[in-house]
Amino acid sequence: MVEIKKILCAVDFSDHSPEVADYANMIAKCSGAQVLVLYVAPSLSQYVGFHVPPSSIESFVGEIVTGAEDTMESFVKDNFKELDVQSKVVTGYPAEEILAIADGENCDMVIMGTHGRKGIDRILFGSVAEKVVKSSKAPVLTVRPA
Repeated sequence: MVEIKKILCAVDFSDHSPEVADYANMIAKCSGAQVLVLYVAPSLSQYVGFHVPPSSIESFVGEIVTGAEDTMESFVKDNFKELDVQSKVVTGYPAEEILAIADGENCDMVIMGTHGRKGIDRILFGSVAEKVVKSSKAPVLTVRPA
């Protein structure tokens, strides 16, 4: 029998994130699972060679992470009531970080939103959700914006 003990809920703090949280809430309540809410801030390390001092990039990323941690605290408080919830803010490439943390934390399921990119945007930016779905060891539930 399948057991869901830990759910990774990846969010980007967009207007769609509360809907993703609703699915994580529902499945966690039904299964008694713990929820790990994850936000991946961009690392910006790919810009080091563009005449921008690495210290400036590190400082900017630090500010992003601090802001994201504050936003995460509010997001968890507003969207996850009466549940066993942890939260984590990391920097890096979203798909890679989601996969690594889901694996490292032994998550039984990943829940995340999609942006529904099409055309040139999809070619240029790819799909984080698609990369996670193709590579995840755990089942992935994707929630498309309404």
